[in-house]
Amino acid sequence: MTLKVSHHIGGAEVGPAGGGWHPDYDAYTRAVLAEVASGDADDARAAIEAAHAAFPAWAAMPPTERQVIFLRAADALARRADEVLGLLAAETGCGPVFGHMQLDFCLALLRQAAGLAHAPIGQILPTDLPGSRALAVRRPVGVVAAIAPWNAALSLAGRAVVGPLALGNTVVLKPSEESPVTGGTLWASLLTEAGLPAGVLNVVTHAPGDAGVIAEELVTHSLVRRISFTGSTVTGRRLAELAARHLKRPVLQLSGHNALIVLADADLDLAVDAAAYGAFVHQGEICMCVRRILVEEPVAAEFTRRFVAKVSTLAVGDPRDPRTVVGPLINEWALSLVARRVDEAVALGARLLTGGEAAPPCYPPTVLTDVPPEAEIAFEETFGPVALLETVASADEAVDRANASRFGLTAGIISRDTYGSLDLARRLEVGIVHLNDQTVNDEPQMPFGGLKDSGWGRFGLQFAAEDFTELQWITMRDKGRSYPF
Repeated sequence: MTLKVSHHIGGAEVGPAGGGWHPDYDAYTRAVLAEVASGDADDARAAIEAAHAAFPAWAAMPPTERQVIFLRAADALARRADEVLGLLAAETGCGPVFGHMQLDFCLALLRQAAGLAHAPIGQILPTDLPGSRALAVRRPVGVVAAIAPWNAALSLAGRAVVGPLALGNTVVLKPSEESPVTGGTLWASLLTEAGLPAGVLNVVTHAPGDAGVIAEELVTHSLVRRISFTGSTVTGRRLAELAARHLKRPVLQLSGHNALIVLADADLDLAVDAAAYGAFVHQGEICMCVRRILVEEPVAAEFTRRFVAKVSTLAVGDPRDPRTVVGPLINEWALSLVARRVDEAVALGARLLTGGEAAPPCYPPTVLTDVPPEAEIAFEETFGPVALLETVASADEAVDRANASRFGLTAGIISRDTYGSLDLARRLEVGIVHLNDQTVNDEPQMPFGGLKDSGWGRFGLQFAAEDFTELQWITMRDKGRSYPF
């Protein structure tokens, strides 16, 4: 059955102002999954105005009432788990492993967000003025524009909206054209079912090629006070430049080219399993995925043998099949990009250890070694099931190579020397480091974010107040004050 996906504005399902609709395709079969509203600047403006109108009442709502809404939304998501997993598989090619990861993340996100309603919102500050009291109080900013990607549609859209909502803001969400349901209107449905007031969350969808029109309206409109963006560094830089001209603060989680360091004392069974999972979960279409595996020379040959043997057995195919590890890439363009970059690397002298032949709509798990530094895949984030193996002479060289990237999102270190690894972690120029684990990890309460070209600011419910509230200094006097004139 083909779905009909309208905008969600002011608590109602609203057709596109321009009258246009476009298809949303099944990632594996390429059949039409839904007919989706093709939004434009007028739709975005209407959503912003609805969010602005809803803000005062939502910000003033008693915390218990806000808390109950998030708990009900978690219950609704749990009840609809099978439906949501099916939609993730169809719309984004997400298999059961990563589907359940997203589902679990979002359940925890909603339940933890419920606790934010009663979190302290300020502190008493010391002052040297007799008779004065000073407070630092956090208050919601107003309308937040949330721009979410397709690759982890459910969890990244949830992360973009739930924290700001829990802090008393209202939100306009622009999902990717590749995931208008699982990264957009599904969240409106869940929260509306839970009792979220009209206008507090609004969703505007758009056709391929029209993201910039919506994003520009969201960033430049005077009623929008914050921007939350997860996506590519190229797009994030453009949004940050535009936001700066309008004195808007963006939170940006951008691209990664993440390294997993395997030291000579590593448990190789752990290292191989961690590397395979980190590189190929959700067919490598996660910003956190392992792109480079830096293996210390004494164990490089044995690690390579075991790793390639494991990777060559990973099942490829329909994401609805529970045996599938590597499903379809999100669209034909993504598939062609991965194929082109692998072919270029091989033409420049890289050795192909397994994979390397596209089987549309999938690309097999692929391992390359001896990749020359001028190959695009050696320095650009490539969303696909490709891992690059590099041999290093020492832990110091591994850190230097990891830091040579312009990106700085996440890294992993596999070693039996935990304290030594901690010292190495502090030298890595990344926002996140996992010791004796791979790079794909997230929890709602953690400070998720990167350094360098991987963005700025931190997501995570415990840290959301830094970016999605205003800090106001208030003083009170309980007696008169003498002035010099």
